[in-house]
Amino acid sequence: MHADKTLIMLFHGIGASSAQLIPLASSYQSSLPEARVVVPDAPFRHQYGREWFSIHGDPLAPDRICRARKAFDATVTEIITREGFENSLDRVAFVGVSQGAIVSLDAVASGRWQVGSLVSFAGLLPPFRVTGGSNRTPVLLVHGDDDRTIPAFASTMAAGELRAAGYQVELDIQPHVGHTISPAGASRALAFLLRTLSQKPVTAPKVSAA
Repeated sequence: MHADKTLIMLFHGIGASSAQLIPLASSYQSSLPEARVVVPDAPFRHQYGREWFSIHGDPLAPDRICRARKAFDATVTEIITREGFENSLDRVAFVGVSQGAIVSLDAVASGRWQVGSLVSFAGLLPPFRVTGGSNRTPVLLVHGDDDRTIPAFASTMAAGELRAAGYQVELDIQPHVGHTISPAGASRALAFLLRTLSQKPVTAPKVSAA
């Protein structure tokens, strides 16, 4: 693998599928021609699509969390192995939306995945101990202040917890944006990925994704 190659994984929200993020993936791929942009489907069935974990009952039950983590880790491991990034996790980025952001944040904050960059759109940090240590993945939290599904305060709280554990965190609370990825948010995330993955700057495209 060439040193300038990167791997960007996009994780969709509950009840959706990889198709939800194909427009965003295509835009990022055009701006990062040396990157591999992969959008996996979540491992579990949902009545309207796929999910990373069930929200019925107690989603924070220990067995539920263990199952979700194992499934997420298996998905990521398969992609990283297939793409040849086992020894280059600093060239890997997680980009999650809603539930995809929750599992991505948990993967990094728990210390399981020390990747090169993490972007969370409209997510939250599960209420578990954040692991610091040698894990210094830079994190960007993007959230709309009109989000009625996961309030923006969830990202503000996550920023505080991650910073307290030693992470470098950028927080972008966007006015008049709901539970979605705005064009400005997509562009902000692209600029963050370019910087944290040491890519040469390019002009960020205008992107719209649900």
